[in-house]
Amino acid sequence: MKNLLFVMAFLLAAESQSQTQPFPANKVYGNGLLATPRSSQDAQNNYNTWKANFVETCSNDRYRVKFDNSSETVSEGIAYGMLLSAYMADKKLFDGLWLYYKDNVNANKVMNWKISGCSGTIGHNGATDAELDAAFALIVADYQWASSGNINYKNDATALIAAIKNYEVEANTYVLKPGDQFGGSQITNPSYFSPAYYRAFGAFTNDTAFWNQVSAKAYTVINNNLTQNNAVGGLVSDWCEASGTYASQAGGYANAGKMYTYDAARTPWRIAVDYLWYGNADAKTYCKKSSDFVRINLGGTANIKDGYNQNGTVIGQWHNATFVGAFACAAMAGENQKHLDDSYTDLKNVNEPNNYFHQTLKTLYSFLLTGNFYLPPTATLSNENFDIEKSTVTLFPNPSADRITIKAPQQSTISVISPSGSVIHQQKTISENTEINLANQASGVYFVKISNDEFKSITKKVILN
Repeated sequence: MKNLLFVMAFLLAAESQSQTQPFPANKVYGNGLLATPRSSQDAQNNYNTWKANFVETCSNDRYRVKFDNSSETVSEGIAYGMLLSAYMADKKLFDGLWLYYKDNVNANKVMNWKISGCSGTIGHNGATDAELDAAFALIVADYQWASSGNINYKNDATALIAAIKNYEVEANTYVLKPGDQFGGSQITNPSYFSPAYYRAFGAFTNDTAFWNQVSAKAYTVINNNLTQNNAVGGLVSDWCEASGTYASQAGGYANAGKMYTYDAARTPWRIAVDYLWYGNADAKTYCKKSSDFVRINLGGTANIKDGYNQNGTVIGQWHNATFVGAFACAAMAGENQKHLDDSYTDLKNVNEPNNYFHQTLKTLYSFLLTGNFYLPPTATLSNENFDIEKSTVTLFPNPSADRITIKAPQQSTISVISPSGSVIHQQKTISENTEINLANQASGVYFVKISNDEFKSITKKVILN
C-alpha cells in the first residue's frame, strides 16, 4: 500500500508540473523568414548561461534576476525572466519570479522598478516595458500550465493588463506611458512599444478596440519620430514626444534621448514580433528599413556598433548582442535569407555571458530566431466573458482518446484549434450534440471555440490522449 501511495503521489506531482508546450517548440511563424542555421540548442545554451549567471534564490520560493549591480534587481529583468522561463516551461522559476514581482508592487499593483536584493525598494513605481513583458508572460504561463493551481495565471494576467490600461496608457490619446507615474504625449519610449502584445491583450480580455488603438498609436509615434528627425532606416531615438520630436523632459537621460542607443536598440525585436505573429504591414515596413540599414548602409551585420545618430552616423564602438540580435530579428522580415543567416551566426558567436543586458537580450532574441517565442493559441481566442452561457456548453469525454461530443446551441460554429494554433476542424451545429472525431490528431491540448452569429464565443480546453 505504501508503494502504491508513493506512486500515486509521484504521478500527481508530475502532472502538476506538466506543460502544454515543452521546450523546444520549434514553431514556424505565419510570416517572415527563419534562419537556415537556426538551432534550438543555441537558445537552450543561452538560457542555461543566463540562468546560471543571473538568477538568484530568495527565501520562500522567490527568485530574482541580478542586475548590472548584482546586489540589485530591476522589474525589467524579472519580466524578461518570466518570458524566458514560461517559454522554457521552467515552472518553478516562473512562479518564483512572479511571486517576487508581486512582493514588490506599488499602490497601482505594478512592480517598483528597482529593488535591493531580495527585498527593499530603492527605485519607486513602475516601468511599463516590465509590465508588458510580465503580462504577456502570464498569458504564456496560462497556456503552459493552466490556471487551476496555486497561481491563477489567467486572473493575474487580466489584472495586470487592466493596470497597464488604467495607469500606463495615456487617457484619450492611446500613447504608451513609460511608467505609471509619468510620461505620455510629452515623453515616451519607442523601445517599450509592443504592438503584438497589445493584440494578444485585446483577445485575451475581450477589449480589442482599445488595444488596437494602442497598437496603431505605436506605429504613428515611430513613424513621426523617423520623419521628424530625417532618420535613416528604423533608427528611432531612445525617447521622444508623441509628435516624434525630441522630448524636452528627456534631459536626464543619456544624450537627452536623441540617439539610437541602449533603449532604442530593442525596437526592431519588439516590432518584428508583430510581423511574425500577425503579419502586420507597418511592422514589416519598419523591420525591412532596419534590416536594410544593416545590410546596405553598414555593409553587413559584422559592422554593427552600439549606437547611432538618427542620420545613420555611428557613435558607438562596441559590437554586442543587444544591437546585433535586435537587427537579426528585424532581418526575419527583411526578405534576404543570406543576411538573416549571417545575422544569426553573428549573434551566436557574440559571447558576453557575464553582462546582464547583453546575455538576457541575446537569450530572448535567440528564442524568437529559433521559433521558440510564439503566440499561444489561447491568446488568439476570446475569453469566457460573453453572452453565451457557459452552462449551455459542455464537452465530453475530457480527456479523450479520439472522439469528443460538444453540447452547444444549434447553429453554433465549432472550431477546433491545434496546439500550434491552426484551425483543424470547423463546422456549424445542426443539433444540440455534435460529435467530432480527432482520432487522426496527435496527442496534446486542443481548444474548442464555440461561436454564435453575433461573433460572441467561448472556448474550452480538451486533452487528447
